[in-house]
Amino acid sequence: MSDRLAQLSQLLGQHLTQSQATLTTAESCTGGGIAKALTDISGCSAYFDGGFVTYSEQSKQRFLGVLPETLHQFGVVSENVAQEMAEGACHAFSANYAISVTGYAGPGGGTEDMPVGTVCFGFASPGHTTTHTCHFSGNREAIRQQSVVFALTTALETFFKIKLDTV
Repeated sequence: MSDRLAQLSQLLGQHLTQSQATLTTAESCTGGGIAKALTDISGCSAYFDGGFVTYSEQSKQRFLGVLPETLHQFGVVSENVAQEMAEGACHAFSANYAISVTGYAGPGGGTEDMPVGTVCFGFASPGHTTTHTCHFSGNREAIRQQSVVFALTTALETFFKIKLDTV
């Protein structure tokens, strides 16, 4: 794990522990990378019970409750799907917070409107979910790595109002 990921994971874990809160993940294009970064930290079971890697549309529907209508209307890589993924994961694990990610890590899969590197995120907290879309560059591994860093950074900023220029 990179030093940056270790710092972000450690800091997020500290804030979750201090607030006695739990976090879950719902991942697609990162293939469990966010969960791996979290579980690389000793003691993570105090705040991380588990997460989902839902690569197919069917698994997003079955395990996270993503609606078929949402997938049909907005596409699998959309903020709408990311929102439903995050909310579904929160519900499934009875977690306080959830991070979701769905995107095109490449090298294939993208379209003219949604090129490779397009990644949508959801951040669910009690009664509120925010979403973001990013456009990363590089190969598959670089896009996945950038996605994990963005997810952890934004979770700290969104859930705990932590400004990370000091990390």
